[in-house]
Amino acid sequence: MNDRSDAVQEVERRLKHVFADPVLLERSLTHASAHGTKGKARDNEVLEFIGDRVIGLFAAERLADLYPASPEGDLAPRLNALVNRKTCAEVARRMGLGPALRLSGSETKTGGREKESILAGACEAVMAAIYQDGGLDAARAVFLDLWSEAFDALGEPRPQDAKTALQEWAQGQGRPLPTYSVVDRRGPDHAPTFTVEVAVQGLEPARADGRSRQVAEMSAAGELLRREGQL
Repeated sequence: MNDRSDAVQEVERRLKHVFADPVLLERSLTHASAHGTKGKARDNEVLEFIGDRVIGLFAAERLADLYPASPEGDLAPRLNALVNRKTCAEVARRMGLGPALRLSGSETKTGGREKESILAGACEAVMAAIYQDGGLDAARAVFLDLWSEAFDALGEPRPQDAKTALQEWAQGQGRPLPTYSVVDRRGPDHAPTFTVEVAVQGLEPARADGRSRQVAEMSAAGELLRREGQL
């Protein structure tokens, strides 16, 4: 058995989930750079897309359990702290994903197994694979186990909110302050949904929805930061 096969088995052990369909696990560990590798396994980009939503759902559920009296605006920065790229990369390391990844030779030589973006994407893909293989309950159990340290950290000083983080990042880049504008408001007066666009000079604007303008602004700031690799 080769080193990578051993590493894949170690991932399953750490996940405490034995895959009924091992192909799903292989796909979740296959980076897009590996298209030319032997076996030609499909890469993990679609699973990464699904896993982002799966993780967001479980994080929101757990936050609602832990902070039932908190307004949505207070929960948003905590959610961002749980699902951002840094946290997902940390969880990927706890999963032992680095040695198990299928990467191109060039990506491996440039340290791809330790790159935060690759690890975070693989973490999301693995969570999607567990969800598809074992259902929501199986994926939720893995999430609650592996994200426990991230939830513990929420008891420490409150995470910086996304609007403040975006403002400081923009200033650090020598750009003017971000501007926010409501581009849509829909739904009944008692329960409207706002769509807000945030713009930073020299960057493509980002949009997000929220049940209040404040929440939508926070989410839009978080979306722009994620797109620029700052979350």
